[in-house]
Amino acid sequence: MTFRQLAYRNVFRNRRSYAAFFLASVFSVMVFFVYSMFIFHPLFEEEGLRLLAVRGMFIAEIVLYVFTLFFLFYSMSAFLQARSKEFGVLMHLGMTKRQLSKLVFFETLILGAVSTVAGIAFGFAFSKFFFMIGRELMDLESLPLYLSWQPFLLTIAAFASLFIIISLVSVGFIRTKRIVDLLQGYWKTEEETNASTMLSILGLFLLAATYILAATVSDRTVVRMVLIVPPLATLGTYLFFTHSIHFLLNIYKKKKSIYWNKTRLVSLAEASVKLKDSAQMFFIVTIVSTVAFLTVGTLASFTSYTGDYRQLNPLSLVYISFENNELEEQHINQLVTELEEKQLAYALAPLTIKRQTSEFTGNVVDILSESDFNRLAYVLGFEPIAPKKGEAMFIANSKESLNALKNSQVQTTLQESDVPVSIRSVYPYILFPSNTLNSNSIVLEDGDFEAITKPLRGFEKEESNFTYYAFHIPDWTKTTGIGANLKAQMESAVKAKDFSSINFFFENPGDDYHWFKSSFALLLFIGLMVAAVFLLAAGSFIYFKLYTGLERDRKQYLLLVRLGMTEKELGKIVNRQLIPQFFLPWALALLHSAFAFISLQVVWDEFAELSILGEMAWVLAGFTLAQILYFFLIRWRYVVHLQAS
Repeated sequence: MTFRQLAYRNVFRNRRSYAAFFLASVFSVMVFFVYSMFIFHPLFEEEGLRLLAVRGMFIAEIVLYVFTLFFLFYSMSAFLQARSKEFGVLMHLGMTKRQLSKLVFFETLILGAVSTVAGIAFGFAFSKFFFMIGRELMDLESLPLYLSWQPFLLTIAAFASLFIIISLVSVGFIRTKRIVDLLQGYWKTEEETNASTMLSILGLFLLAATYILAATVSDRTVVRMVLIVPPLATLGTYLFFTHSIHFLLNIYKKKKSIYWNKTRLVSLAEASVKLKDSAQMFFIVTIVSTVAFLTVGTLASFTSYTGDYRQLNPLSLVYISFENNELEEQHINQLVTELEEKQLAYALAPLTIKRQTSEFTGNVVDILSESDFNRLAYVLGFEPIAPKKGEAMFIANSKESLNALKNSQVQTTLQESDVPVSIRSVYPYILFPSNTLNSNSIVLEDGDFEAITKPLRGFEKEESNFTYYAFHIPDWTKTTGIGANLKAQMESAVKAKDFSSINFFFENPGDDYHWFKSSFALLLFIGLMVAAVFLLAAGSFIYFKLYTGLERDRKQYLLLVRLGMTEKELGKIVNRQLIPQFFLPWALALLHSAFAFISLQVVWDEFAELSILGEMAWVLAGFTLAQILYFFLIRWRYVVHLQAS
């Protein structure tokens, strides 16, 4: 048998042990390859959403590569630890450390080569499926499958270098061990768990402080908290697993009436040893899981924004004409023509807006007439209003202002035209986008509106008044491209910071909605794929740790069977050992994520006044269900290994 054949047979003989490692590697390669297929697609050469797709997937590939490098190194180290006795026997029979390192190097390369080929094969096989998803998310007419050497070369080069690095680093584990150490195996001693009381309390204090800060964050402190809370949470999590949990277990053990009870004694004594050995692994799993939760949860919260976008933008098209706009009629005719060409039903409501200064606040007020306002309300399907002479009604432009104005009553005078106004109510619906009217806007009775004849102080009449064209289009999401030239003129003026060339404002919420929805959905798709790799790796960390101590656990299991333990009692012991390893880091990650989402809600409240509670609940519930299913799968395999003779 040649040396390379020995490496091949070792991999083939341990194929069941390498199954989780192989699966995670193949999945990582597949995701990396699919992202590469998107990045090098011939259609992705334009600006906008397609550029976002390329950049997002490129960043995801970098994150995926770095994390996979760390994950494969950890998992390979776990397998080498589990095979310590095997390596000890080989060295005892005369194999040199150089030859053993060469054997491990060949084994890792074989696994890497097979994983890379399988991952690319699965990635290319499912590329059409992912292209179909991408086409729907980005609303493209077509996203055909293509064949190019670039995705293949990038994936092969990335993972070939990755597995070579892992191969070179992994052999360092063998070189640092003596034969006697290898023959003793991984579990050599069982030291009593010692925890620093001061560090234990510090860990609990840091976690409590983190949660309090996250729960009390405000829009003024959110930026500062982003810099403070994550480091505190990370340090608190590390101290919790390395010290605090053992401190709490030692307190629990002192209560002999509870601790010295049937199978509980065996379970907790064994759990204490494993919790000590697995502290760093639990810390890694918690942080990785938290990052996965927050990534998906944050991206999923964007769907709340797209869901409430229509409420925040009730008008389908907005065109505002300011003074000396000679192209006003031409622009309106152009918009109407484009709507008719797309066969979109529409209703147009022109409104005249006048501006005056409120004597009560000294602020500028945008004023609409009763008849113009009711015409728009009728078009949108809202209730008309009928203010009396001398009365007015507030117009809210956001949910926050609507709530603030509900109980407001103002007695004021419109200074320039000397028109007294009593404002006692607010219109209960939002009709105008927040950026198209002044935050101080009211509706006047037609007679009072006509009495406003003088312009705003310091302006001519044409400068004080403007015309607001409100379009209502039932099928508003299909307005993509309407008024593209008007939008381009506005964007050019914004970039140049010169608005002298335009005297109008144009907004197409349907176009913006399409971009927001597509980009957020695309980012969620990218995040889900990366999070899936993270979560698969997090579960694999636990599996690898279980496998490392499997030989020792099998001996203990057989000993308990000989002592007369029933299957039911053995099942309790197994559950009490596995449940903390699976759900302790998971529960802490859920707790971290829940308080992080509380802080994220503050950001959303400031930005768009919407709730992400539903998205948060769905994300955490979905991941919890996945973890429960994964627990039963690993428990089944673990019990099978324990019972194997």
